[in-house]
Amino acid sequence: MNQQTSAKRKAYHHGNLRNTLIVAAAELIEERGSTDFTMIEAARRAEVSSAAPYRHFKDKDALLDAVIEVAFMALTQATLDTLAAHPGVSTRRLIAIGKTYLRFVTSHPAFYDLMWGDQGMRVMSSDPTMQDSGFHLFVDAVQAWCEANALQHYNALELSVKMWAMAHGLASLAMGRHIEKWLPEADIYTLFEDSANTFLQGLRDKT
Repeated sequence: MNQQTSAKRKAYHHGNLRNTLIVAAAELIEERGSTDFTMIEAARRAEVSSAAPYRHFKDKDALLDAVIEVAFMALTQATLDTLAAHPGVSTRRLIAIGKTYLRFVTSHPAFYDLMWGDQGMRVMSSDPTMQDSGFHLFVDAVQAWCEANALQHYNALELSVKMWAMAHGLASLAMGRHIEKWLPEADIYTLFEDSANTFLQGLRDKT
């Protein structure tokens, strides 16, 4: 028995079946690059009976909802780590958050459609615990940046969505290998930093 299998069985015996199944589902998604797996396969990966998953999840969609929640929690934690590494209020801090988003999304391409598709957006909007998500932390950082630069007349949420669109678009293009086709020498983090700097400087120049 390998160490990973031992850990799963230990988790199950300690009553942690729900989390074990979430990990099993996430592993299957990562390996297959899609959500094309069955509850039986998730149970098999978790080394439990085929009926065991239904003690915590009524169906596969419920299990995927839980995977989505964990994925967004991981993104939020990555954002918090970035905020801690870049204290204060600065353009550099905003760009660092954007780069963190880029890194997270491109490092987990199998979860892209799940997190940003209809099911992911439904989970985000219906779960009160998701209101402190990485995006909301970014909006707060943008609001602080606006105040520090005497730009309170700008809508921080609107500016955040515009910057998110930059990062989201670059991530999507990178994962589809479109950037390497047209700009083979380009670095997506540099592209984002240049675009974000131009955007933020433009806001300052308008005042």
